[in-house]
Amino acid sequence: MNYLLNKEEYLQNLKERCILRGFSNQTIKSYSYHVKKFIEFIEKSRLNLSSESVKLYLLSKDLSINSCRLQYASISFFFREILKRPFSFNEVPIKKKEKQLPKIISKKGIKEMIENTENLKHKLIIKLLYSSGLRLQELINLKRKDIDFERGIINVEKGKGKKDRVTLISENLKMDLLKYYSNNFFKTEYIFEGRNGKYTKKSVQKVLNEAGKRIKTRVTPHMLRHSFATHLLESGTDIRHIQKLLGHSDLKTTEIYTHVSTKDLSKIKSPLDSI
Repeated sequence: MNYLLNKEEYLQNLKERCILRGFSNQTIKSYSYHVKKFIEFIEKSRLNLSSESVKLYLLSKDLSINSCRLQYASISFFFREILKRPFSFNEVPIKKKEKQLPKIISKKGIKEMIENTENLKHKLIIKLLYSSGLRLQELINLKRKDIDFERGIINVEKGKGKKDRVTLISENLKMDLLKYYSNNFFKTEYIFEGRNGKYTKKSVQKVLNEAGKRIKTRVTPHMLRHSFATHLLESGTDIRHIQKLLGHSDLKTTEIYTHVSTKDLSKIKSPLDSI
């Protein structure tokens, strides 16, 4: 094998292929990073670019299941699309995905977070994530034109998978948003702005970390999205409507919330109660 690998050429081809396939910037960045690390491993170890070297590389890393699966996906794409030498699951086995139920916050906990957050911008971040089921990137990308006050909807443009969808805007939220608009001067078209344009992921997480301290819970944006779906289900909303609001292409993805909801459990009597 020629150990003088043209790493930059590989990575450029990888990036171009990802763009042609319509991958998000985050996916392109992630795939490029993991493939770069794998190629560096090949250079150091002087192994061949083969399924065996992929197996040895993954075995040499002490990774969580999710991290291992992400690296596997990145390297598999590189072999299949760039090297034109795909490998099978039999050649390089992949760790099974962890089956974890979504973590949610109670309505009481969310109410406490909102009521104890004084900063209006921070309060709006919590309210929007919970009341509309937005993903973190969708919140950051949200523009003022995306809010339709008259129809009571939010137009989510190019959500996950670059799909557009419509979700709810809470009546409770409308006046807060209008107050926020009237009290702020905007430099961009985005609802939430930072020092250098739109708000950052780290800034949102910092807001949620502070809010979470008030209920002694580590809060993430996805926990509020999970809570949105679960609470809608418990209130009797049809699961297919929830599927559309969340932007799930497969109903099976939405059905995980049926395992978290306690709506039906409350109707079941313990056998101890019948003694």
